[in-house]
This record gives sequence, structure tokens and C-alpha cells, in this order.
Amino acid sequence: MSKKSRAVVQTGPRELELCELSVPDVSDDSAILRVEACGICGSDAEQYDGVLPIQYPVVPGHEPLGVIEAIGDAAARRWQVDVGDRVAVEVMIPCGHCRLCLSGRYQLCRAESGGLSGYAYIPLSKPPGLWGAYADYMYLAPNSIVHKVDATIPAQRAVLFNPLGAGFRWAVEVPRTGPGDTVMILGPGQRGLASVIAARAAGADVIIVTGLTRDAPKLELARRLGADHVIDVEREDARRRVKEITNGEGADVVVEVSSYATEPVAESLHYVASGGRIVLAGVKGFKQVPDFLSDLIVVKEATVLGALGVTSRAYRSAIRLIESGSVDLDAMHTHDFALEDAELAIRTLKGEASGRASIHSCLLPSL
Repeated sequence: MSKKSRAVVQTGPRELELCELSVPDVSDDSAILRVEACGICGSDAEQYDGVLPIQYPVVPGHEPLGVIEAIGDAAARRWQVDVGDRVAVEVMIPCGHCRLCLSGRYQLCRAESGGLSGYAYIPLSKPPGLWGAYADYMYLAPNSIVHKVDATIPAQRAVLFNPLGAGFRWAVEVPRTGPGDTVMILGPGQRGLASVIAARAAGADVIIVTGLTRDAPKLELARRLGADHVIDVEREDARRRVKEITNGEGADVVVEVSSYATEPVAESLHYVASGGRIVLAGVKGFKQVPDFLSDLIVVKEATVLGALGVTSRAYRSAIRLIESGSVDLDAMHTHDFALEDAELAIRTLKGEASGRASIHSCLLPSL
């Protein structure tokens, strides 16, 4: 194993540097991951912009897929993996003993740091420093949660475990979506498309996806992946269309996964059916939501649920779907980037770079 690793280090908002860091030796209960791929999502863009409350310098990258390069005996027994196994690594590193962990809500654990305590969010000042997957190698802490993944699947497809896991958690697990439900998804980005796939797998009867005019290719892809109806909210009266589709009842489940835009949050109250569930999972940079009519929650007896992160159950559902080959997931993946092109990868996702718009992309250190 190389004793040095290339790593992209964020030194401040919109400031990335390619550095060389030492690869630590493993203890009995830790491991080293050789990174095959790291997915890029909206949280990467928020971290790049400096929106997330993290300390610099830090190695970003919270969607790691890779191969166990070295592992201690205790870690191998705990995770039931060994050198050479391919694994997907969960974002969070839970403490395992706080109130939230013990209640099964480990994705909300803040006991170790008081803030974000997952991969990509721990600063270089905390040894051994390689806490993110924008690198050739990454440290796996003792409390990490890993999942074996079929090594024959192309890395670009296998690394979709994270957005698909979000789809299963946000569109199925949190709102308890089941057969017969009408599900409306606000935002056709990678998480929105993953929510389409998950809702269809859960037996949803009708799936509706909304987007902007510039999202036309994504809305078409949503149809290919299982959406029954798509709505361009800039060209159509979305409230009227939802009433037409649902015979005036509204959607049983509304999943809001748009990035930064606050209008869909307010609109979700008009789309949801009486007794329905709204899941808010798209972060807005802590902006206030204008025109949010709370009385609609009251008169409809609607339930509004927040969703942060992904659970092991949802990750397992995603990995099973990937390994089944039952869905054309390659249609979601649009870009591959070398490690040194991390900034271009993020700017492409944000629409700041020329060329084809990104839906799902990843860094491949081997490029």
C-alpha cells in the first residue's frame, strides 16, 4: 500500500487544493479504503460554497465506494469484510451510545463533534486526516458502517448506492409509502429521480414529478424511470394539473427535494391530500419560506416530516436494487471526473460549467 495519498483539500469556501497526505497504519478496529469512486451531489455543492457548518481544512467526499486495502482483525470481524472486499460506506459515523443512536436514529448523532460528524465533514486537524473520499485512500473509523457490494458492477453504477438510498428513505421509509399511494416528487435532480425509482419499487400507484423548463431532459428521464406524469411548473398550472391527475384529492405523499428554492415548500401544502404526508428533504440554506400557509396543514390534517440522511435499511434496499439490474440506472449517470477535476465536477453539477448538464457524476481516482 502507498504511504501517501492524493487528496483534494478544501481550505475555505470555493477553495480546493490537490495535496498529498500520509496514509495511516490501521489499528485493530479500523481500516483503509482504496477509493474506487465518490459520488457528487448537492451537499458537495453546499460544502464547496461554504454553506455547511464545517471547519477547514477538510477533505470532502461523503459517498465513498471502494475496496478494503488494509483492516484490523476486530474491524474485519465487526463488519464481516476483509482485504479485497468492495464496500459502500455510510456517511455518518455514529457514536453508538447517545440517546439518538440508542433510539435507532443514528443518522442524527452529533455526540462526537457537536456538529456534522460524518465523512467529508471532519477537519484535517483531527488525526489521521483522511476523512473524505476526494482521495486515493480514506480512513475507516471503528464506528463506520459499511455494506458489501458486488465487485462485478461498474463503479459508476455501484456508487449510486447513496442517492438511491436517499430515495428509499425520503420517498418510502419516512412517509411510509405503499401500494396504491399517489406520490408527488418536487425536483427532478438525482435525489428526485432516485425517489421515483424507490416509490415505484414500493408499489406507488401514481408518481408525479415537477421541474422547471430547463429540466426537460431530467423530466423525460423521470418518465423512463417510472413517473406517470411530469409537470413543467413554469409552463403549466401545477395545482390544476395535480387536481386533474388525482380527481381533486391531491397526493398522498409529497417529497420536496429541490435545492435552495423555497417556492416548492410552500406549494407542497397545496398539492398534498387531506391526511397526506409531506417530506421536506431539500435544504434551502436556512432561508425563510414565503407564502407558507400553515392553515393548510391544519385543515388538511397533513403531516410534515423532515428527512436528513439515510439509514442502513434504505442503503440495503438501494444496494439490492443495484445488484438486481432491474432498473436502467446507467441512464442517471452523466459524468466521470478525475480527482484533480473535483472543482469542475462540482461546478458542472451547479450548472456553472459549459457542456452537458450533470445529473449524477462521480470522481474516479484511477482516471
